[in-house]
Amino acid sequence: MRFVFKTSYDADIRWFRHGAQLFWYMLLLGLMLALPLYFMWTGNPYLLGEINRVLIFSIAGMGLMLLTGQTGLASLGHAAFMAMGCYANVLLLNAGLPWLIAFPLAGLLAGLFGTIIISPVMRLHGVYLALATLALSVLTGDIIDLLEPWTGGVSGIAVPDISIFGYVINKYSNPYAFYYIVLAVVIIVIMAYRNLLRSPTGRSFAAIRDSEVSAQAMGINLSRTKATSFFLSCAAAGLAGALFGHDATYITHETFDIVMSITLLLMIVIGGLGFIHGAFLGAMIVGLIPVLIANGRSMLQTSFDINLTIPGLESALFAAILIGFILFEPLGLYGRWLKMRTYFELFPFYRKDMFRRQKSYLKTERVQ
Repeated sequence: MRFVFKTSYDADIRWFRHGAQLFWYMLLLGLMLALPLYFMWTGNPYLLGEINRVLIFSIAGMGLMLLTGQTGLASLGHAAFMAMGCYANVLLLNAGLPWLIAFPLAGLLAGLFGTIIISPVMRLHGVYLALATLALSVLTGDIIDLLEPWTGGVSGIAVPDISIFGYVINKYSNPYAFYYIVLAVVIIVIMAYRNLLRSPTGRSFAAIRDSEVSAQAMGINLSRTKATSFFLSCAAAGLAGALFGHDATYITHETFDIVMSITLLLMIVIGGLGFIHGAFLGAMIVGLIPVLIANGRSMLQTSFDINLTIPGLESALFAAILIGFILFEPLGLYGRWLKMRTYFELFPFYRKDMFRRQKSYLKTERVQ
């Protein structure tokens, strides 16, 4: 059991609660930095590509987590914002801008356009807001087809390579350099996310999530705060979409479909709503399940001569996992870890009803 005694108000906004936590995170960072050395030694960078995909989805997951987990605004259209960032990055690179300028500018444009598009439906709540964003996700493919001179339409468009001061980086030619770029973006987004949560803006997000009536009574501007949350969330999704384009190397109108939007929501629910760790845990589950299914099929085929080719197996498994978490563990994987850690920290004084689910609304909100 570890006791943390707070002797100042700064203790509530520190990056790490204690030295042991700092040690474990620094150890994790060291392992992530040294990970390509293992694949260089084995000479098989295939799994590194899957790790890149998990990291990219974790960036998009943190953007959606900020909107849904921190602000309480449901979204089923974040694949559309990823598409905005991806196509903006491609167009800026084709226009001659260097990648170090085009990449962050693509994220800003995705955040700006996403906020402008969503602003008419920002006053909606719950399932109505989710349906509005779902409609945007459904229309994404049609919008890309209509903008064929810039997006390539049905034929698609090739994504230019990353060029930093003349050094060209491609997923296939130098995958290790591409991994470090993705990892650097992940670290920057994490730092921005953590600083945001410690700021008054981040606390305003949490206040709106818990009770819009109470937040407005405390002087929080609901429209401006929601717009800020949408902008930051769409910007993070745009950065993830730009990296996803470099990872795919070629994109079409079917790349960012409604399935990707549902996958992102599934990811943060499984990982744990409201936690940065949940975005990474959910991305690991969503990213590794297809790999495990493919490896399991090949193993059954080679070892037992069983041909397990069932259409829609991955989708059915995703749906079963989501239903299981909603029914038995609504706090997600990270919530389960918090329960286990709290149990051992408080043993034998742990109470069974400590994590009992409470009503998600206040009496003052029943009139809405």
